[in-house]
Amino acid sequence: MVSAHSTPAGPWLHVDVGAQQVRLMHGDEPRQSWPASTAAAGLGEQNGSLQTPRGWHYVRAKIGQGMPAGAVFRGRRWTGEICDASLYAQSPDRDWILSRILWLCGLEPGLNRLGNVDTMRRYIYLHGCPDPVPLGEPLSKGCVRMRNDDIVALYDRVPPGTRVLIR
Repeated sequence: MVSAHSTPAGPWLHVDVGAQQVRLMHGDEPRQSWPASTAAAGLGEQNGSLQTPRGWHYVRAKIGQGMPAGAVFRGRRWTGEICDASLYAQSPDRDWILSRILWLCGLEPGLNRLGNVDTMRRYIYLHGCPDPVPLGEPLSKGCVRMRNDDIVALYDRVPPGTRVLIR
């Protein structure tokens, strides 16, 4: 089990739920931050809760390499659509997953890994969202939403296996 107090020496991500930000860290030093949105239902790990899971995770998979910003994903596959104002207006309440996906896997058995608290089986991602969707407040259905340009920039800076702390 990974200690909640251990900080990786190299690059890692901190999802600061209170500030609604994603920070790219290197050791204890912040390198860049972006606005984000975590779950409207708050923090929690239970399957079906629509909450954002806490604790240490890692980037299990990166999805969307080479796709255009605004590419629409369903089931981690590109639908062939690009989300623009017109497409968004047709379904503003849809849980849009756009541009890039950083699929998370929990590192803490019993907290966010295995059983009814498995982050990976819950399909928890960092991903892009449409421009009209507000950030800076918890409004997602469990994932961590970011602006399309921001998730594209972050995607290019973190390899699979990068550690992620959500707290």
